[in-house]
Amino acid sequence: MIHPSAASIKVLGFDVFGTVVDWRSSVIAKGEQLGQAKGITIDWAAFADAWRGAYRPSLDRVQKGEQPWTKLDNLHRASLEQILTQFKIEGLRNDEIDHFNRIWHRLKPWPDSVAGLQRLKTGFVITTLSNGNISLLTNMAKHAGLPWDCILCAESVRHYKPDAEVYRLIPELFDLEPEQVMLLAAHENDLQAAQKHGLKTGFVHRPLEHGSGKASSIPPAGTFDFVAKDFLDLADQLGV
Repeated sequence: MIHPSAASIKVLGFDVFGTVVDWRSSVIAKGEQLGQAKGITIDWAAFADAWRGAYRPSLDRVQKGEQPWTKLDNLHRASLEQILTQFKIEGLRNDEIDHFNRIWHRLKPWPDSVAGLQRLKTGFVITTLSNGNISLLTNMAKHAGLPWDCILCAESVRHYKPDAEVYRLIPELFDLEPEQVMLLAAHENDLQAAQKHGLKTGFVHRPLEHGSGKASSIPPAGTFDFVAKDFLDLADQLGV
């Protein structure tokens, strides 16, 4: 049965890291490849978690005005330097560090992502609404086969989520009312911020984002407009 509120939705905006792509296993796999090539023996899962753990504090420094607008690639690069030191990884050339930093451009999608997005695209405009920068998200789409209609992100307004400017971006660019736009995300805090600015919201459950045994709970019915187990389930609910 198609959800009654689906008829008014025109554009689907997607959080990307964790919702569309599996950042953690991608970083672990690339780290293991680097370790084999360079003789580095560390816990690459811990490395991936530490690098991702630096993400929000980096954004916060920009949002608080402690540093000027800086795109995510450069924030990731600064964090990577710190994490390499933390894990006592030495001897990498700058170009090798730069290449490793671009792991975030080469993340693999969840198994349902491409097929699910292709279905959703038949009924809606689909776009990123991510803290990732434009080149990162474009390269990722090329690498992973993600069929976006357009790439919108924090860099488009030089603000990071949860700043209002990011959530207002799609309605303003597409001349829509906020309720004609839905944000899809695996993170409740992102969706709660979107709700404050009038967007419809859909929670997509990604139980393996942080590794096995660390799944977030599914929010109670009524918390968000839609709750889906993956993008194919979401497409079913939206009738496409």
